[in-house]
Amino acid sequence: MWSKKQIEQHKKAADILTKIVKEFGNHIKNNPEITEHEAKLFVKKLFRKYNLKSDKTNPIVAFQKNTSFVHHFAEEKSDKLKPESLILFDLWGKINEKRAPYADITWMLYCGKNIPNEYQNVFLKVIRARDEAIKFIKNNLRNKIVPTGKEIDKHVRIFLHKHGLADKFLHGTGHSLGFTYAHGNRTRISPKGKQSLPVNVGYTIEPGVYFKDKFGIRSEIDFYIDNNYNLKITSVVQKKIIKI
Repeated sequence: MWSKKQIEQHKKAADILTKIVKEFGNHIKNNPEITEHEAKLFVKKLFRKYNLKSDKTNPIVAFQKNTSFVHHFAEEKSDKLKPESLILFDLWGKINEKRAPYADITWMLYCGKNIPNEYQNVFLKVIRARDEAIKFIKNNLRNKIVPTGKEIDKHVRIFLHKHGLADKFLHGTGHSLGFTYAHGNRTRISPKGKQSLPVNVGYTIEPGVYFKDKFGIRSEIDFYIDNNYNLKITSVVQKKIIKI
C-alpha cells in the first residue's frame, strides 16, 4: 500500500511525464528527420532536466511500422522519421526521492498533415477499450467490490472481440506500478490476475492493438483506488492523436 506521500510523488511524476510528451512533440516537429534513437536520447535528456529516474530501457519511441511491435526498443542504428508517420511514445519514470513510485504513460502522435482514417478508427476503439475498463472498475466500486485483474482484462477483451480486434491485442490490460521498475510485483491486470486490486496502489490501464508490419496503437493511463472505493485517475487521458 502506498502512503499519501507516495501517491503525491506518483502524481508529480505523471505530471512531469505529460510535460515531456509535449516537449517531445515540439522537438519532433523541429527535427523532422530525427531517428528513433536520437529521439530516445532527447527524452533521456529531458529526464535529467526534470530529475526523473528510470530503468535502462526507457523510453519506447517507435515510428510507423515499428509501432506494430509491443515493445520496440530503438538501437543506435534505428529508423529515421518520414513524412506522414505514426509515432508511439511510451515513457515511465519516478521522481528522484527514496521509495518514490513510478508513473507510466503511452501516447500516440502523428507527424504529417492528415491522419489516415484507419489510424483514427483504431485509436478510437483503443481508447474506448481503455475507458470501458475504467467504467467496469467504477461500476464494481459503487457496490464496494474491487474487481480482480483477470475480470478487468476479460472485460476489455470482450470489447475488442466485438470490434474484431481480439487477435490484435497482444499483451495484458495493465500492471501495478513499482518502486525499482515501472512494473510492480503486485496484481496483474491480465488473464493471470486472480487477486482483487489492492487499494492505494498505482496501476496502469494500457490496451493496445498491433497489426503485424503495419502499425500499432496503445493508450496508457495511471490510476489507483482509495480507501473509499473511489477510482482516481492520476495521469492526463489522451482523447485524440496528437498531430505534429
